[in-house]
Amino acid sequence: MAKPSLPQGTRDFSAAVVRKRMYIFQTIRSVFELYGFQPLETPAMENLDTLMGKYGEEGDKLIFKILNNGLDNADKQQQVREDFEKILSGKSAKGITERALRYDLTIPFARYVAMNYGQLTLPFKRYQVQPVWRADRPQRGRYREFYQCDADVVGSRSLLNEVELAGIYSEVFRKLGVEVAIHINSRKILAALAELCGGPEKMIDITIAIDKLDKIGLEKVKTELAAKALSPEQIATIEQYLSIAGSNEEKITALKKLIGENETGLKGIEEIEYVLNYQAGNTQLVTDFTLARGLNYYTGIIFEVKALNVQMGSIGGGGRYDDLTGLFDVPNVPGVGISFGVDRIYDVMEELKRFPEEVQTGTQVLFFNLGEAESRNAFSLMQQLRSNNIACELFHENAKFDKQFRYAEKKQIPFVVIIGSEELATNSCRVKNQKTGEQTVLSQTDLAAFAFQ
Repeated sequence: MAKPSLPQGTRDFSAAVVRKRMYIFQTIRSVFELYGFQPLETPAMENLDTLMGKYGEEGDKLIFKILNNGLDNADKQQQVREDFEKILSGKSAKGITERALRYDLTIPFARYVAMNYGQLTLPFKRYQVQPVWRADRPQRGRYREFYQCDADVVGSRSLLNEVELAGIYSEVFRKLGVEVAIHINSRKILAALAELCGGPEKMIDITIAIDKLDKIGLEKVKTELAAKALSPEQIATIEQYLSIAGSNEEKITALKKLIGENETGLKGIEEIEYVLNYQAGNTQLVTDFTLARGLNYYTGIIFEVKALNVQMGSIGGGGRYDDLTGLFDVPNVPGVGISFGVDRIYDVMEELKRFPEEVQTGTQVLFFNLGEAESRNAFSLMQQLRSNNIACELFHENAKFDKQFRYAEKKQIPFVVIIGSEELATNSCRVKNQKTGEQTVLSQTDLAAFAFQ
C-alpha cells in the first residue's frame, strides 16, 4: 500500500498552527464587527456559469471544476466521451461538469446579493471568512486551498466606504503587530492610460502586463505590450507612467502632467485624493500607479497590502466594483470590498515572530492522576475550574510523576495540580507553575480563586 499523502498545494494544521490561525481570524473578525459588518457564509461549490468569465482569461484557467455524478452510466458513455473531447479542447460541457469550487468570496457574494437584493438593508455590509480553491502552481505563500477574509459594502457609491476599508486594514495589522504599506490606485487612472495608448479596448492588455511588473520586470512587461500590438510611442508613455516616483503628492503631480485633461484620469485622481485627505494621518497609505489588480470587475479605487521587512507577495487587496451584480441581471448596484490573505499573513507573522506567547496556551491546568480516590477528588475540582472558564485536563491514567510532567511539558500546559494521598487526607493540593518552578500548597476550597496566570 502506498504511503498516505496530501494533494499538492494543501496542508494539515496541527493544534499549534490552528491556534495561531484562529488568533488571526479572531483579530480580523473583531475589527470587521467594530466597523459594523455582519457575517455571511456561502457554499464551497457554485454553479460553473456563476464563476466562469468573471476573473478574466487567466483566472478562469485556475478554477477547480467538479465532475458530475453518474459519469459511469453505461447508457451515457458515448455522450460522456464527446463531452470529454470538449473539455480537452478548453470548452465547458454540462454533461461532464456543471459546478466548481469557489475561486474567491467576491463573486459568490455578488450572486448572493443578486438573489436576495429585495430583502437586504442597504448599504449592506458583510464579512466572510471561508476557504477558497485555485488550481495554481504551489509555492511559498501560494496554495491551492486557502482562506480568505473579506469585507464588502454594496448599495453605496460613497468614497467613505473606501476610507473605512483603508482604516480596517490599518487597524487589523496594527493589532497583529505587522508593519505594512497599503498601496492605492484607481482603475479610472488605468483606463485613462489606455485611452492615451490606443483606446479603451487596450485596457485589459495593459493592466494584465502591468500587473506582472513585480514578477517579470519592466523589460519583459514592455515585450509583452509589444506583443499586444502597442506602438513604441505607446509603450514609452506606459514606461513613463510606471516610472512615476516620490511622495504621494509628488506622484499625483507627475501623473496630472502625464494624463493632461483626460476626464477619466482626473476623476480617478480626485478619488485617491479624497481617501488620502480623510486618512491624512495614515502613513501606511501609498499611492502606487503600478498597481493594476488583474481582475476585470474593478472599476474605481483598488488596494493592495504588502508587509514591510519581509519577502512576501501581497497579503491583502480589493477595490470598487460598481456593477458586479450586473453579471447576474441585477444592474447598477455599486460595491467595494477588501480581502485578507490569511495564509500569507500567517507566514509573515511566523517570520517576524509576531505571535504572542499566550496564543499557544490551550489547557491551562493539568491535574495529576495518582490513584482512584485521588483522581475522583481531582475530577471534582477540575469541574469547578472549568465552570470558571479555566481549561483543564485530568491525566488519563495513574502513572509515574515523570510521565505526567512530560505530558504537561509537551503540551505546554503552564500549571499542574497534584493531589496525592497526603493532600487527600488534609483536603489540600499542590499547584506547580511550570515556567517558574514555584509550588504553592493551598486548601482545595481556595483552588477556584487561585490566579492561574
